[in-house]
Amino acid sequence: MPGAQNPTSSALLLTRLLHQAATRPTHPAFIEGDRVTSFGALAALIAAQGEALKSSIQPGDRVSMVMDNCTELAVAIYATWWAGGVAVALNPALKPADIAQLTEACQARFCWTALPEAPAPAPADATPHTTQPEALASLVFTSGTTGQPKGVMLSHGALAANTLAVQQTLPMSPDDVTLCVLPFHYAFGSSVLHTHLSLGATLVLENSFMYPQRIVQRMAQVAATHFYGVPSSFYLLLERGQLSAQPLPALRHVAQAGGPMDPARIERFQQALPEVGFWVMYGQTEACSRLTTLSPVLRASKPGSVGPALPGIELQVRNAQGDTLPPGEVGDIWARGPNLMLGYWASPEDTASTLVDGWLHTGDIGHLDADGCLFLHGRSREILKVGAHRVSPHEIERCIQAVPGVGECAVVPLPDALLGEVVRACVVPAVGHPPLPQLTRDIQRHCREHLALYKAPKQIDFFDALPRTASGKVQKHLIPASNTSST
Repeated sequence: MPGAQNPTSSALLLTRLLHQAATRPTHPAFIEGDRVTSFGALAALIAAQGEALKSSIQPGDRVSMVMDNCTELAVAIYATWWAGGVAVALNPALKPADIAQLTEACQARFCWTALPEAPAPAPADATPHTTQPEALASLVFTSGTTGQPKGVMLSHGALAANTLAVQQTLPMSPDDVTLCVLPFHYAFGSSVLHTHLSLGATLVLENSFMYPQRIVQRMAQVAATHFYGVPSSFYLLLERGQLSAQPLPALRHVAQAGGPMDPARIERFQQALPEVGFWVMYGQTEACSRLTTLSPVLRASKPGSVGPALPGIELQVRNAQGDTLPPGEVGDIWARGPNLMLGYWASPEDTASTLVDGWLHTGDIGHLDADGCLFLHGRSREILKVGAHRVSPHEIERCIQAVPGVGECAVVPLPDALLGEVVRACVVPAVGHPPLPQLTRDIQRHCREHLALYKAPKQIDFFDALPRTASGKVQKHLIPASNTSST
């Protein structure tokens, strides 16, 4: 196998993939429909494309790629690394003008929308470009939940460190078969890709969630052992996946990240699949995806938490003056570890305000308990200022999502002449919901019973769906100013 060598625990991702190909060449790496690509075949494709690419780029050159999840996208990423380049995977749902703008912004040498025709196989003695851990590996444009995306620079060492930390925490093995609906061009999907390829596990690729019941049927068909999703993935499986109609005896674990998920919904999922372990994760693109993990066992005693830090990662909660706060006190969340980004592409000001003395200012608000478990209260830019009060949108969202008939909820500020801001609840009704006037009264009553008066929504708007990024995160800044509403 070209380029294969025995990896250490700190080996970079390409080295670990090539090792899997050398030791388990016939084991499936990807399944797409009826097409199966083994680890040996995958490594041969990477080596051939990587050797051909060496004549077109210099080490450090960016190569953008615009593809739906497929074997070829993984080949493009790893072949770029083989040649010493920087992989820039872009969202294929973007408009052509946006793709051109991002490709130009990162000064990519060229943009792949498909792999070039198969070049000659790489010579048996071909080796990848020698890469240092601190070298730039990937440029990931954030999903833009609050506005213009930023280019996050991730090194080879940071990607490898976070991949290993996830593997040490989640119940993963080379025999796993994971159904993957998460796009590789975002941090969560990228993490799933790298953890599986470096471990020798199998990914079953599905690019559409339009018919959730088909996803459930596919999990049964391929005997999927794992599933990863954002909150909306699990909401759709609960509402439309017909989980009770399709036995999933092979499914052992699911994991959720990409935003907070209502604990009541997690319990509903557990009731539907009681034998399946439900893991909760929290992270950021700037941290190569993952910072904390909450196990199913710990979740029972820490409802609402996202868990303790992954191995090798430190967390602190600080006040506005930068002082570290004791357990239980709410403040800014900071993180430190080998998984942090190098900075933002061509944005030294943003880098300087986000990376401070080796620590990442996450922009999230939360608190740590005495056991080191993290609880999120929202984004610092999302915290509502209701008169003299500071209000967490997540607390209100969790309260409203517990109301029967509510499918999803996003809380945003509503300008108010007296208080500055008041609470606006944007609700997607669940299937079979009561009439909207009744649902409005139910929400208002539940909020009065469980929230302080100033936290109760002043306005409730109903929507068919909430605007989302391709990775499934709600884009609150794109929620229309008004819709079907009650006040």
